[in-house]
Formats: sequence, C-alpha cells, structure tokens
Amino acid sequence: MFIDQVKIEVSAGKGGDGIVAYRRELKVERGGPFGGNGGKGGSIIFKGDEGLSTLIDLRYNRIIKAEPGEKGKNKGQYGANAEDTIIRVPVGTTIFDDNTGKIIGDITVNGQEVVACKGGRGGRGNMALSSNTFKCPDWCEKGEPGESKSIRCELRVLADCGLVGFPSVGKSTLIASVSQARPKIAAYHFTTLVPNLGMVRLDDGRDFVMADLPGIIEGAHQGLGLGLQFLRHIERCKVIVHIIDMAAVDGRDPYQDYLIINNELKEYKMNLSKRPMIIVANKMDLPEAKENLKEFKKHVKEPIIEISAFTKENLKELLYKIADTLDNTEAFDLFEDDEFDFVEYNFEEEKKPFNVERQPDGVFNVYGEKIEKIFQMTDFDSDIARARFARMLRSIGVDDKLRELGVKNGDTVRIIDFEFEFID
Repeated sequence: MFIDQVKIEVSAGKGGDGIVAYRRELKVERGGPFGGNGGKGGSIIFKGDEGLSTLIDLRYNRIIKAEPGEKGKNKGQYGANAEDTIIRVPVGTTIFDDNTGKIIGDITVNGQEVVACKGGRGGRGNMALSSNTFKCPDWCEKGEPGESKSIRCELRVLADCGLVGFPSVGKSTLIASVSQARPKIAAYHFTTLVPNLGMVRLDDGRDFVMADLPGIIEGAHQGLGLGLQFLRHIERCKVIVHIIDMAAVDGRDPYQDYLIINNELKEYKMNLSKRPMIIVANKMDLPEAKENLKEFKKHVKEPIIEISAFTKENLKELLYKIADTLDNTEAFDLFEDDEFDFVEYNFEEEKKPFNVERQPDGVFNVYGEKIEKIFQMTDFDSDIARARFARMLRSIGVDDKLRELGVKNGDTVRIIDFEFEFID
C-alpha cells in the first residue's frame, strides 16, 4: 500500500534522575556527597532509507516514545545515556511540526538524519550540586523532560522529470516503454493510483529518473480528483513532461486539455509553471491525431515532440530532449528558508519565564516553559529541595507577581497539577 502522508505523536526520553549518596570509605573522613548525575534521554531521529518507498510503517505506529536515561549511581558515576530512537523514512520525506506548520527537516539523501525531538538532560546528583554554600547537599535534581511534538510526514517522490496530463493520455504506457517500470495499464480513467518511478538509461551513458504521476483533472489544485494528494509529487521534479492525447480518444479538445493542465500547475502552491516543460503529442499513430496537431499548433508556438508510446515511435528523440533539458536546469528550492524550524543566534528580548492567571475559582495558575521545567526537575521528597524551589520562584519574580494580582495568605497556587498554599 502506498502511503505518502501520516501524522504521528513522538516523545523524546526523559533524562535520568540524579541521586543522593555519600562517600563512606575506610580512612576517608567526611567523605562528602558522592551521588552521580543521570544519563541523557533518547532523542527521536528521522533517517532517510533509500530501501523504503512508502510511509506505511508509520501509519500503524502513530505513537513513538524514546527511552529515558538511566539514574545516576553511587561513587559519582553517571547513569547511562539512552539510545536514540531512529525512525526510518523514504528519501524524499519532509518532516513538519503539525502544530506550528514549521518544517523540521527535509530528507533528500540516503542516511540523512533529522532530530525531531531532543532527549532531556540528566538531573544532577548531590555531588554536582555541592558548593561553598551547601557543602553536603541532601537533595538532587530529577531528569529534564524530553520534547514532545505532533509530527506530520509528507513523502514527495524523488524524480528528475515528471509526466503530467489528463487520465488515459498514455503516461503509464510511455514509462513502461522506456524503463523497467511496470505500472498498471488499462482502458479506463485513473488506472494509476500511485506514482510510479522508472530509471531511463540512454545510449550515451546518461540516465535519469522518470515519474509517472496519477492523472490531473480541472480543479486538482483545490483537491478534486486525486488532486493535492499527488500534485505534491511533482514538486521535486526539475523538468515537467506534459503528455497530450492528440488523437482526442475521449472526445476532449487537446488544446483545452493543455490550458487546463497548465492552469492547475500555475495555481498550485509551488508555482510549477515556472519549471521547464516539454510538450509531447502522444498517440500520433491514430488517424485523427495529424489533423488535431495542425489545429493545436495554431495556438501553441512552443516546440512539440510527436510520439506514439504504444508503437514506440520517436521515443529516442523525446528521451534525449529530456536529458538535454535536465543538463541545463538547476535544482529548484522546494522551501523558503523562513519555513524551516532552525535556531538563529541574534539579539532578541528574553521570553517571559512565567505567566500568572487568576482562575474563576480563585486559584492562581502559574505556567510557562521555564518554570514548568524547574518544577519537573525538583525532588519534592526533600525539604531542602522544596525550600530551594521556593527561593527560585521568589528570585524570578513569581511572589511579586502574585502579590500584584492580590494573593493572600492561604490562597491556592497551582503549577501544572500541583497545588500549594501561598504563605507570605
């Protein structure tokens, strides 16, 4: 089954917790803290695999979680880092953050890796937390939570040239005649339901990949017919080969077909009409084709290559024309730089570490990425760790903000799902 678009939920592994331990050895007085740090959680990594041609594996495995890091150990030993979870996808897959629409990565090379979610760092043990102020801390940090994202994967086939045109114009017959591809061929519309790829080799040693794409109809750019489902597969093609049924076997006007397909390519988001196009008049072995071609040339002044995919007439001229055009055409950028989700290092105002809202029930809700991370990495089983957490809230201004909103002694404050009383 050909699956070219899936949505999955991925979660990187949590970092391992640090531990509280003490050095207790013969003849070592006041050994001090000896608890090691936790290991790093596993990341979620997408990797290109040229042996795959569909995203079907992800369709039945939509929730993927990486392993957490190992807890720290005694004698200052670090816990083991968790192994990263590798998700193999076909070459040509684009990884999107489904919530923001940003592109995380575009896999175009076999073995290329894209880190979608980073694993959390390990929490510090009491050995790493010791300082001049706290020479022997009896608390540790919990591991940092790993990232979680909703991911959308879209596969766009990697091909040098793509065959486009109305259904039943002879695209599948052409690719079967010039390559080892064996698409389904029958006398009815939409015989081709998935893209077919074929390797074409010429006598002069050149070769290229040809894609036979499902038939396009009017309104395809808005999703009609197979529409947007397969128009995306033309995006990576450097050259478009426009196949026209010049014999008008289905009773359509070849020139109107030409205009409709060109309009669909123009209206599609990638503006495919700017790419080099080779116009091919197919089914020239049929008697009506010659007369229709004369009429077609009155409206279209571009060069037209006449072929018969069925009898293989003039196919060599077409293939050499495609190869020459590919040699003189640079690859097109599929995405703009501002679409990618990358880090740019420049000066910008620091984001607020927290926000406070007063709920209708009188509870003060404190939230924010930084403060939630501090909360999740605090060991609330330790009295000193709890006091340290309270000092950190005070130092970043949470107490002052609560007072500004009218908090009183005994009022309830909530962070994530943890509630406590405010004491001034």
